[in-house]
Amino acid sequence: MSLDIHNSPEHEFEAEFGLPEKLPKGERILWQGSPDTKTILSKVFYIKLLGIYFGLLLAYRLVTGFSDGEPVTAILYSALTILALSSLGLGLVGLIAYLISSTAVYTITNKRVVMRIGIVLNMTFNFPLKMIESADCGFTKEGAGDIYLKLSKGTKIAIFHLWPHARPGKWAIPQPTLRGIKNCAEVAQILVDAWAIENNVIARTVHANERMSVDAKSPYSEAEIA
Repeated sequence: MSLDIHNSPEHEFEAEFGLPEKLPKGERILWQGSPDTKTILSKVFYIKLLGIYFGLLLAYRLVTGFSDGEPVTAILYSALTILALSSLGLGLVGLIAYLISSTAVYTITNKRVVMRIGIVLNMTFNFPLKMIESADCGFTKEGAGDIYLKLSKGTKIAIFHLWPHARPGKWAIPQPTLRGIKNCAEVAQILVDAWAIENNVIARTVHANERMSVDAKSPYSEAEIA
């Protein structure tokens, strides 16, 4: 049984991988990728904090058991129970993170950003580059990161349709997010260059925690990176 969900029967009839239909003439794929599972575990599910939490529960049970003078067998049984349940919980979180990263496909073309997301029910979102007002880029020390897309006013998407492919904390007006992207700076630069060409502005080099935006009053002005 193959674990490659990208190539599962559910996606065999895609016109193009990760896309709901064939690209029209003149449009081409510039980059395509998926979230990194380790980054999803760290930034979405905070797996390290969960591990610390379960570790504290185990330590508390051991300390209170010995301090209350309980039999060693009872203490060990409780500790093993906590350890087993903690392992099960962390394993389930890991499986969910894997499924999220394995079923999501992000595509950047010279005209739009496409997000195919969803574990059970797949959804595809198309965001024309002209619809994107700005994009914030947040990088980790390892070079992975997220690219947050701020859409033009009046464009709203329900948060439960996007999660976890949405910017944390932006619940009222969700921002679609390319999460857990390896070599995030390179991907962000590809997006900036394509966005600048589509919006008739001059692109600049993307650095960590910077933003690209367009001045609607001056279509030929330099792209802001703030």
